[in-house]
Amino acid sequence: MSPVNRFEVLLVEDNPGDVYLTQEAFREGHLPLRLSVVGDGEQAMQYLRRQIPFEDATRPDLVLMDLNLPKKDGRELLAELKQDPDLRHIPVIILTTSQSHQDIWRAYKLHANCYLTKPIEVDDFLRKIRSVEDFWLNIARLPSN
Repeated sequence: MSPVNRFEVLLVEDNPGDVYLTQEAFREGHLPLRLSVVGDGEQAMQYLRRQIPFEDATRPDLVLMDLNLPKKDGRELLAELKQDPDLRHIPVIILTTSQSHQDIWRAYKLHANCYLTKPIEVDDFLRKIRSVEDFWLNIARLPSN
């Protein structure tokens, strides 16, 4: 957990509806956290590497990302992130609409820590995000940044 005793979560998502639902789910959660949002894979790497315009970004404790992103898709982003010795320790959760066995297999081959399919129903989506919070930020032990 970050020095200010709150979790830092980076959401990489280009769908405004999914961003809103994720924000709502974490807002209703029980843990202190800050959710930062970027809309594409290029911005995500700039954020993670603290490059302009994100030079003041806090290194996230957890990355939650979609696979289908503009500019640099989630597969490329995951590969680049996990090849970077300064970033590879950050747990990455894939949250996507894809139920493709090939996407699931490839995500784990690229060292994703978890693969979740986005539910269609709003209540199910909120419940899934809360389960991410419960497990990854409450039960699991995360590496210190």
